Formats: sequence, C-alpha cells, structure tokens
Amino acid sequence: MTGQPPHQPEEKKSYRIDAVARALRVLEALGDSPGIGVTALAERLGLTKSIVFRLLQTLEEDGYVQRDEERAIFSLGYKVAMLGERVGREGALQHVARPVMDVLRDETGENVNLVIREGTATVAISTREGLHSIRLFAQTGRRGPLHAGGASMLLLAFAEPSIRERVLEGPLERFSPHTITDPDRLRDALVLILANRYNVAINDLDDGAFSIAAPIQNGAGEVIAGLSIAGASVRLDEVRRATYIEKVVAAAQEISDLLT
Repeated sequence: MTGQPPHQPEEKKSYRIDAVARALRVLEALGDSPGIGVTALAERLGLTKSIVFRLLQTLEEDGYVQRDEERAIFSLGYKVAMLGERVGREGALQHVARPVMDVLRDETGENVNLVIREGTATVAISTREGLHSIRLFAQTGRRGPLHAGGASMLLLAFAEPSIRERVLEGPLERFSPHTITDPDRLRDALVLILANRYNVAINDLDDGAFSIAAPIQNGAGEVIAGLSIAGASVRLDEVRRATYIEKVVAAAQEISDLLT
C-alpha cells in the first residue's frame, strides 16, 4: 500500500469586504458610546486614526454618522434611526400579516401579496404563491411602478399629495394596452379608489393578470401597505370578483386591527 497524503478539505472562499466590516464596527462602537472622538474610537477598534477618520467621513456624508463640530465628537446619524424604524415597522407588519395571508391564499387559490411604497415605487415585501395550475410569477422584493397594478395604484391613491402629483406629472410608462398613461384618467381612477377603499386592476401591469387590493392601516389610521390578491384574468368572473373584493378587504382590515 503506497502512502497517500491525507485529503485536505477545500478551503472555503471568503467574500468578506474588510472595509465594510470596519464601517460596521464603527457604527456599533458609536451605538455603544455616542459622542466619542476619533482618537478614542481608533484606540477602541484597534485601527489607525487615519482609517477611522475616513470611515467616519464617508458615513457622515451618507447620513449614518453625525459630527459635533465644536467638540469634534461623533454619534450615530439619522439614517440609522430610519433603518431601525423601518425594520421594526415592516417586521411587525410581516409577522402580523403572515397567517392572514396564508388563509387568504388557501381560500382563493390566488397569489397574495403584501406591498409597501418606497418613494415613487412599490416593493412586495411578502408573497404567497397561488394554488392554481396556471399561476402568476410572484416574488418577494419585486419592485413596481405606482401608476399600474392593484396594490400600487391603491398606495398611490392614499399617498400624500406631493407623491401623487410627482407621479401624475412624470412620464407614465405603458406596460400593456390597458395601462393608464393619461394623467387626467389616472387622477379620476385614484378618486374612485379613495371612494371605494379598494382597487381592481385588470391587465394594466401584466397583460392577462388581475389584482384586487385593499389598504392596511396603522394605529394612527395611516395607510402603510396594500394587500392584494392576484391571478390570471381569465379566472376573474363577476362572482369571483365580488368574493375576492370582500375577502381582501376583510383580510386587510384584520391585519390593520392586529397592528393597533
């Protein structure tokens, strides 16, 4: 038997970016000790003052660190607070919505989406895939416009006036022959959504698909998300339309009640 060198396990490739890791350590240190100077921070982290200063400068420019010019000390900036608030808000929303979305999907067999607004776009933060053999592509993280789609137009209708006007004044991209690209028609559609407190969109974003959405409110009565049922438009007869509207409105209200 010839001697063979023992098998060496393949070394796992690291994708770590040291500069990012150092920046995160700076943020953590500022969280533990707000109002600290460059020298003290460098000593705590075991880094040179030059590196720490450059990291602080970069983080300050992007709003993650704030500097007290008079005392030459640093603290966490407003962007960190915004991220923390968003994680808490969306985390609670997804936690509360999860079982309600499951029931809604099981009762309808259609895709169920939880959608929020980010500026003049929307993001699906949670989805439940439909049970039908012919179903739509649904993916968490999918971004969309505000002027087309069930939950998107719903969120546009309930957005502050400045957001609505920005969308109405900007170019309205056509996604299908049924997309509303005339500002006056879109304005009228938004008024109707506000009056109904739900939205039915058919073939306007994805040709051959429908979406029925209702608003989710927080304890202050602000619309923070849209809950939608989506599926192939060939399945949406009058009976299903009425049933789906009733179910999605009730489900959105249940989530809103749980958030208060």
